[in-house]
Amino acid sequence: MSVSGLNRIEKRAAFSLASVFGVRMLGLFMILPVFAIYGEQLAGYSPLWLGIAIGAYGLTQALLQIPMGILSDKYGRKPVILAGLVVFLIGSIVAALSTSIYGVVVGRALQGMGAIASAILALAADLSREEQRPKVMATIGMFIGLSFTFAMILGPIVADAFGLSGLFWFTGLLTILAMLMIQFMVPYSVNKAPRGDSVALPEQITKLIRHPQLSRLNWGVFILHMALTACFVTLPKQFVASGLALENHWQIYLPTLLGSFFLMVPFMIIAMKKQQEKPMFSAAVALLSLALFLLWLLPSGFWSLVMSVVLFFTAFNYLEATMPSILSRLAPAGVKGSVMGIYSSSQFLGAFVGGLIGGFVASHYGEQSIFLVMAVASLLWLVLSFGMQKLKKSKSFSFTTGIHCEEKAEEVAELLINMPGVIEATLVHDELADNNAVAYLKVDDKTVDLQAVKALLQS
Repeated sequence: MSVSGLNRIEKRAAFSLASVFGVRMLGLFMILPVFAIYGEQLAGYSPLWLGIAIGAYGLTQALLQIPMGILSDKYGRKPVILAGLVVFLIGSIVAALSTSIYGVVVGRALQGMGAIASAILALAADLSREEQRPKVMATIGMFIGLSFTFAMILGPIVADAFGLSGLFWFTGLLTILAMLMIQFMVPYSVNKAPRGDSVALPEQITKLIRHPQLSRLNWGVFILHMALTACFVTLPKQFVASGLALENHWQIYLPTLLGSFFLMVPFMIIAMKKQQEKPMFSAAVALLSLALFLLWLLPSGFWSLVMSVVLFFTAFNYLEATMPSILSRLAPAGVKGSVMGIYSSSQFLGAFVGGLIGGFVASHYGEQSIFLVMAVASLLWLVLSFGMQKLKKSKSFSFTTGIHCEEKAEEVAELLINMPGVIEATLVHDELADNNAVAYLKVDDKTVDLQAVKALLQS
């Protein structure tokens, strides 16, 4: 048993899944720093359609994350992820070939139909013990943040060299890379949960949506990505107006985003080392609200923009990294895919609504008003965050086993989940580990018989 740090399989899963997630999000994010400018060249352009094109992927993502999460619970994570990446690739090609803003909207919507976020997060939870899961989820969150950083740098450079269509062709190449990584880098796992709890039924979905703690996180990620998308309806134009040419935007995004990563470190240290997760979470939401109010209040000068954007992304990166970890710890055993599906649907629906609201507000009330609307929304999230409860932890263990084939892993996982005190059992069959499996158990230590568990795994 090992509980002190990430084991080899957890490290491999963390970095491979984080890389896949990051590569895919890089393709989606690259449009943000340039589309407000380049979108004006497309037939049918208007501020409203600009916002819709930026956020279109979010609508189809939101509609399909829950079904894809359920399918991953039932048929396995990897097949669902690979199928989603194929659809995403098709959407990238459609957008690359489009000369009107309507065609780009269709392509972005098709990209969103490759809704794999919930399956990736659920697979990450399958492949990690509960006490190590925050590190795995934080790794994924940080890679998402890094992908955003690289997107801010690469987006203007690629668009300047190859045009808007070049961005989408580049996204297609990244998608093929992600497919190869899923197939050859990510460990295989077998996950079992109590009977009747492995696949969420419609009434279970409703119950999960109404869960008082889960719903706070779902509303939070909705507002977070709504604010992000809405801000980028106007933010690139404001940097141009302050005197920074579009092809040079990477020169400000790089130090700004890197600085925000360093500034979020104190939040992480206090939350993890001092067991102050809830206060730090609320503090990050408050910082997000402050940054949006500053973007609205301060004159659109270069340095005031930089200061506000640094504060915004300090809060954004911290919240993006910590919320999946909290969610995975709250998720009932056996329906992680469904819980992650609801979360991811909220996240991407927020992106769609942000683009829609950003375009609408810019058309009717002026682009500066976008920041005020988003600041008010983030204050509502701050109020919601005060009702979060302190997380309760169960005991998690890992065991090496003598199991050396997938069929036996399926059989033993089924036996384990029927033992008293075993809440969740995951057997990871790793071909690189002498064809043996590693068992991850989430248990009630007051009722579980660990000696019986070890006997079963070694028999």
